[in-house]
Amino acid sequence: MSPSPQAGLSAADEGRPGRPLYSGTGIAYEDDTPYEERAWPPGPRWRSFDGGPVQPSPPEDEEADRRLGPAGPTRRPQAAEVRLVNAAILLRRPLLLTGRPGVGKSALAFRLARELGLGRVLQWPVTSRTTLGSGLFEYDVLGRAQAGQAWFAAQERTSAQEGVDGGASSDPLDIGDFIQLGPLGTALLPHHLPRVLLIDELDKGDADLPNDLLSLFEDGWFAVQPLVRVKRHLGEVTVYTSDPGRTATIQDGIVKTRSFPIVIMTSNGEREFPEAFMRRCLRLDIPDPGPQELAELVTAHFGDGLADVQERLVREFMTRSAQVDGLASDQLLNAAHLVTSGAYSYGEEDRAEWQAVLEAIWHPLNGDGADWGV
Repeated sequence: MSPSPQAGLSAADEGRPGRPLYSGTGIAYEDDTPYEERAWPPGPRWRSFDGGPVQPSPPEDEEADRRLGPAGPTRRPQAAEVRLVNAAILLRRPLLLTGRPGVGKSALAFRLARELGLGRVLQWPVTSRTTLGSGLFEYDVLGRAQAGQAWFAAQERTSAQEGVDGGASSDPLDIGDFIQLGPLGTALLPHHLPRVLLIDELDKGDADLPNDLLSLFEDGWFAVQPLVRVKRHLGEVTVYTSDPGRTATIQDGIVKTRSFPIVIMTSNGEREFPEAFMRRCLRLDIPDPGPQELAELVTAHFGDGLADVQERLVREFMTRSAQVDGLASDQLLNAAHLVTSGAYSYGEEDRAEWQAVLEAIWHPLNGDGADWGV
């Protein structure tokens, strides 16, 4: 597959006017330039950061193809999407996506990461119990206490066996073994290129969470208090991150960003956010997908597997969606999979059975019933 002409930014293109980073096609980034040598456009002076030490390249994103389907030239993005994503990247500002559930808000984060070759998307799903601290890091204080007790017990046994002066001594377990950075904390590590952070359903969180995020996004750093309080450990400490099997080196207990992450926040519009928070975000409303967008979605996942059935299926889906005040796009994909599986016939002779299946899988999102008829 040839790379998109707007998929990345080489050193020669850095600073070239009129050339956006994100094109919205979702075609995966392809370039022979090593990750550590890839250029990135500078941000505003007041949004520049100089954290270190620079972390190694992030793991590849294996989730994008599963969520989006294989990349291809079929997607035609809305102009507002391309415009605001690129503005958010250049301004180093979070992008707040609003829209009904199921319209594809979170998919934008995976499309962006794949297209720009930024590695694995860091996902932070928000609930009513989510706090800022849980997104930054977790400290297993109980596990460390238990490990410490086991270590001291082992030392006592060694001393008893070999004598008080002859006992072998070793360092206690490192405190970094009991600290894991959350998705937000991992995103703020000093990476060479920005990580993509998806903060999903922000409106479900505590009322103070947006303001807490506001301060963090302005400062671009946070302290890992267990490391700061343990003076002996000031210096470089290795901790775990949200990337499976990965660790990161932290200097003096402080995580300070270098390339500010591309923060994609989603909201279902369940509540309003503070004005100060909204002032520092860019907002993009994701409309309900039309026939073109739905057809592109089905084609991305099934190719030509539905043949001439696709148009009819999309039309029936849109009719049903209008009847029940909106359906989610993945409900259409469920129906498309049943068609391609061969388990159900789409012919007129089994129309009643197929209608019953559609009624079951195209149920209203709000739980209310509606007359069925497509």
